[in-house]
Amino acid sequence: MLASCATDGNPSKTIITDVPERPAGQEDMIAFAAEPIDTVRVGFIGLGMRGPGAVSRFTKIPGTKIVALCDLDSANVERCQRILDNAGLERVASYSGEEDAWKQLVERDDIDLVYIATDWKHHAPMALYAMENGKHTAIEVPAAMDLDEIWALINTSEKTRKHCMMLENCVYDFFEMNTLNMAQQGLFGEVLHTEGSYIHNLQDFWGEYWNNWRLDYNKEHRGDIYATHGMGPACQLLDIHRGDRMTTLVAMDTKAVTGPKLVEKFTGEKTDSFANGDHTMTMIRTANGKTIHIQHDVMNPRPYSRMYQLTGTKGFANKYPREGYAFEPEQLDSATMPDHENLTAHSCISDEQKAALIEKYTHPIIREVGEYAKTVGGHGGMDYIMDYRLIYCLRNGLPLDMDVYDLAEWCSLAPLTRLSIENGSAPVKVPDFTRGGWQKLNGYRHAYVKE
Repeated sequence: MLASCATDGNPSKTIITDVPERPAGQEDMIAFAAEPIDTVRVGFIGLGMRGPGAVSRFTKIPGTKIVALCDLDSANVERCQRILDNAGLERVASYSGEEDAWKQLVERDDIDLVYIATDWKHHAPMALYAMENGKHTAIEVPAAMDLDEIWALINTSEKTRKHCMMLENCVYDFFEMNTLNMAQQGLFGEVLHTEGSYIHNLQDFWGEYWNNWRLDYNKEHRGDIYATHGMGPACQLLDIHRGDRMTTLVAMDTKAVTGPKLVEKFTGEKTDSFANGDHTMTMIRTANGKTIHIQHDVMNPRPYSRMYQLTGTKGFANKYPREGYAFEPEQLDSATMPDHENLTAHSCISDEQKAALIEKYTHPIIREVGEYAKTVGGHGGMDYIMDYRLIYCLRNGLPLDMDVYDLAEWCSLAPLTRLSIENGSAPVKVPDFTRGGWQKLNGYRHAYVKE
């Protein structure tokens, strides 16, 4: 890990992580658009928990061709071949049985996009090899687990001029997209504070992870190791590296209580060493004086929540545990908002008013493909929208909705929160992963084909 200025447990000092110089001859990938690809040829690596769903969705996305499938377990490959059978498609090349079988898929010359859905430790090495072999990459979350991996992905994407996108599906959930559209149109005034989390009791899932890899990762690593579901929507609302950037974070955690019990349950071994606390909290400040609050808890019996909250100077949005909006009355349009004159910003608008608001401010992408996405599925349709948008942008030669710097910023909480926690919740400077390019764009926007 690239870090300096150790605190010796004294939180009065700030930890600064190194920002390596951009290699000579390279340029940033901000607003980068590759040449259009008429039919995007895809190879999938990792067909355990998430991979089969992705294969199924891609059978329903126009302008794609599934070329190859890879998993260490041949039974998983066969399961996905049957998905192609059921979709009326021909079976494709298969790779399995050996630890490096995935390299054979990556080295093919008839693949444009490598879609990676393996365990976390393999994400970055596979993506790096894919870009070096001339492929765009889409990587399941989290795409990188430490700063060395993050900088390697940035440098390789810049060097090869290949997209490196993290498959963060939660930015495509319906409430988040509609709220983002409202924010972009100024409905909340200036957005000052956002919140996000991954609070999900995984008691029904721990045993499903191949070779117990996810529990092992929590056992060995401290900090918010799975922050991207909360970070993605929060950062898009604040235009991170599109006019603002994260500058400092502070993190703390509880002691580990449930984690060691899970190790004993699934391995039969007692442990006195479990790195990750049951619950982790992070506070982040931006260059423009905004704040972000992120939480992580996969151990304890709390109802599922990604928190998703927005505080603005003229309005408020909240998704969990109950969706709601509140506004200064003058923010609302009487033509579309029933009884807006009787509103108070101290309470949420009524269900009837909320329905009228969403009808007016439904995000264009949701309006275009949302209902079909629901029929395809994948976390209520947001997975399909994520894949659909990736292919839409590749086919039309547009900048992707999420770039390699989004990947870097959202994944950086894993190493940076660990640094903060292990040094007495010391402040940690967040690296500028754009290396000076964060003000090139003025606000986050999705790219569309110009009519």
